[in-house]
Amino acid sequence: MDSIYASSSCTVPHLLRRDTLLLPPRTSNLTAPSSLQRTKRARRVRISSSAATNGAVSRALQGVSSTALEQLDIERGVCIPFRKYSPEIVRNKVLESRGSILSLMLRGVEIVWNLGLYWSNLVYDFLVGRDEEVVPYRARQLRNLLCDLGPSFIKAGQVLANRPDIIREDYMNELCILQDDVPSFPNQIAFRIIEEDLGQPLEAVFSKISSETIAAASLGQVYRATLRATGEDVAIKVQRPGIEPIIYRDLFLFRTLASFLNGISMQKLGCNAELIVDEFGEKLLEELDYTLEARNLEDFLENFKNDPTVKIPRVYKQFSGPRVLVMEWIDGIRCTNPQAIKEAGLDVDGFLTIGVSAALRQLLEFGLFHGDPHPGNIFAMRDGRIAYVDFGNVAVLSQQNKQILIDAVVHAVNEDYAEMANDFTRLGFLSPGTDVTPIIPALEAIWQNSAGKGLSDFNFRSVTGKFNQLVYNYPIRIPERFSLVIRSLLTQEGICFTLKPDFKFLEVAYPYVAKRLLTDPNPALRERLIQVLFKDGLFQWKRLENLIVLAKENVAKMSNNPALKVKDTQIQRNWKVERKLDLTDTIKDGARLFFVDEGIRRQLLLALTEDSKLHIEELVDVYRLVEDQIDIPSVAVEVARDLPTVVRDLLLSWSESVLSDR
Repeated sequence: MDSIYASSSCTVPHLLRRDTLLLPPRTSNLTAPSSLQRTKRARRVRISSSAATNGAVSRALQGVSSTALEQLDIERGVCIPFRKYSPEIVRNKVLESRGSILSLMLRGVEIVWNLGLYWSNLVYDFLVGRDEEVVPYRARQLRNLLCDLGPSFIKAGQVLANRPDIIREDYMNELCILQDDVPSFPNQIAFRIIEEDLGQPLEAVFSKISSETIAAASLGQVYRATLRATGEDVAIKVQRPGIEPIIYRDLFLFRTLASFLNGISMQKLGCNAELIVDEFGEKLLEELDYTLEARNLEDFLENFKNDPTVKIPRVYKQFSGPRVLVMEWIDGIRCTNPQAIKEAGLDVDGFLTIGVSAALRQLLEFGLFHGDPHPGNIFAMRDGRIAYVDFGNVAVLSQQNKQILIDAVVHAVNEDYAEMANDFTRLGFLSPGTDVTPIIPALEAIWQNSAGKGLSDFNFRSVTGKFNQLVYNYPIRIPERFSLVIRSLLTQEGICFTLKPDFKFLEVAYPYVAKRLLTDPNPALRERLIQVLFKDGLFQWKRLENLIVLAKENVAKMSNNPALKVKDTQIQRNWKVERKLDLTDTIKDGARLFFVDEGIRRQLLLALTEDSKLHIEELVDVYRLVEDQIDIPSVAVEVARDLPTVVRDLLLSWSESVLSDR
């Protein structure tokens, strides 16, 4: 879908000014990304397929047309051995029935006619000099056009609403309406689909069901019902009728068009058009299968099983299928209603702390996060928990991607903008081999203008606005998973501003990030702590103290449910949360690095003797900050227990240096 807009806008850049276009012209000499060896998938494969489909996918992955899919695997740091999507699967699905050629031709004519007519209106607006004044009208016209063209285009509009690399901001704002306001289809059709998937009448399973939809989206709609057997209230999500063949047909047309536009797309976006369509198609077909959404629910339940601040609805798999999903009904307060939250006896600041912590855990800890956290999908529970619903749109970040993101944060903290630009290439925003030199000053300006004002004025929307200008002027493509991350953070920050207009996102996020940096079970993240603590070869004592203070603040806040004004002793008794900072592994890492890594040892010794003086006072200050949080004797025992390993590593390091000298 993205490629259609890329193609349309690419035909007129010499006729119109850049700011009148949906897609800005770009100038860059880029080369196609090279094919690298794919890494193993870090997370369990959640997609199942038939044997015939598996064979088709295997052939696809071996063919030339799979280049875009391979590039997606390279960027993700994972590969998917059995996909629901590939160009061959789509082609076979579309061409397997009689009359398919005629259907494709008619659909192609419909799409080209409607989009061509819309594009001709844009050209006319420019020629008569009214292009800017009619932007709001044309944006609404585009939204209505996508609704008329069907679910594939509605979904594409929702995607474009988060793609500043493809369309301008005023069009993005209008397309955001598609995320909440989509026409529903008749109840009788929905109820028939439910009965077909259940294999029995509605009355046999549900004692009652709502006569109106609770919510309607591009691919389906939701009803509230009561299970006859248990009396439990449930939400029923049912897929739009006949949607699958329509989507396969549209994807085939998108991919066919994209194959002719690779050269233009490489020039304008820094990637081939097929990659954009494949990325969109892969995500769309995953959302189309509700059995995958059920697995997403199970994954989220597993991730948050020990977190008493987060509520994930359970799924009733015995009543669910590819087109119907039955899950626990969430009786919560809409998260954009601060008055109702206060009347329920909840502390707004505490609820915001819980929400930010849950979002950061998804992003930095699990690598599996909710891709569509709009106000209709997040609720405040009366027991102080935050509840998420609708898990059709989730994104996965591999361990490799998470580490690169952390690297980017470290480079930002240390103001190493050249390395930050290289991180963009590693994450897939830039094609391999792209000259990042022109981007470095822009990144520096964005970060310094945003962070230089301090925590009180920092917000993601201002940073994202500046970043949108960056991707508008450079050959940067925002990968789908990161567009979901950006949308997720922006949406949740917007919810926070609704609840508290003077909300400071980083003031809430920093304590959590500091705690994870100091105590994360992943050794790779703890290793990056060393990079944060050194700047220009000098040890940052104040930065270490600030990290410890912020981490202690997070532990103190989360030791009880911060959203509850009146503490429920029964709830608190059931909590299994950290009461103190556990720095055991971090201290062990530091001891091991001190003995084994000569460079780190030299840096740490220099840190204690900077400016020709012993920094004993700073060392004592750090100790005083942590002495009430950790059990020093037990840490000493743990370090002593690990001493043989440290000695072994030290001897190996010494022997390697001796052999290398010889």
